[in-house]
Amino acid sequence: MQKIRHTPRAATSVRALDTHTGIDAHRHDDHQIAYAGSGVLSITTDAGTWVAPTSRALWIPAGTVHAHRAYGRTDLHLVGLPVHIDPLSLDSPAVIAVGPLLRELILAYTRAPEDGSPQRRRMLGVLLDQLRAAPLQPLHLPAPTDPRLAAVCDLLHADPGDHRTLAELAAQAGAGGSERTLSRLFRAELGMTFPQWRTQLRLHRSLRLLAAGTPVTAVAHRCGWSSASAFIDVFRRAFGHTPGTHPRPLP
Repeated sequence: MQKIRHTPRAATSVRALDTHTGIDAHRHDDHQIAYAGSGVLSITTDAGTWVAPTSRALWIPAGTVHAHRAYGRTDLHLVGLPVHIDPLSLDSPAVIAVGPLLRELILAYTRAPEDGSPQRRRMLGVLLDQLRAAPLQPLHLPAPTDPRLAAVCDLLHADPGDHRTLAELAAQAGAGGSERTLSRLFRAELGMTFPQWRTQLRLHRSLRLLAAGTPVTAVAHRCGWSSASAFIDVFRRAFGHTPGTHPRPLP
């Protein structure tokens, strides 16, 4: 059984992570904001995966067992917040939109000395105000517990570009039940339809590939879009910018 590390105080710090490295499963008694100043960052819990490029940050409530993973060279900025400071009042992880001001506040706050100065307290106050005003983003990829759904989802994790129908994937995976039954399970257990879940998986994978420097056309093909233009349209609607303007890996 994996041992879960318990860190009472969530650190406020900056860490450099190489691609495909991360921080093993752990929990802390404080809330935490995790932001990738470069690269792409994900957190995974038993409930699924949340992913954040440089235009997003991750909210991790106190007590949540989670693991970090980086894609592309990632500067990980962590802001720890005691439980009595709760700007979002959320009991599960979330992805937060990060505008220019919030980005600069996170960068400055995590790099400055923790000296308890009035200037630092004022900076935190503005940072919290920006967090409260930041929109939440639907970038959660839920993880199934039903073994039939898990078998289908495992096939797509292995190849997000797989175009087979739910019935065809279920037959390949040996998952019992009709397509109608499995469709109902997707909505009931994961809160989204099968096509919505597959699109979310493809968006998650596209962020990882872009962070590794994969060309946009290759990302579109590997993630299952019929054309680069179709991929660009879905990506723009999800992230507010085109994949061609997505931050590329550091040299």
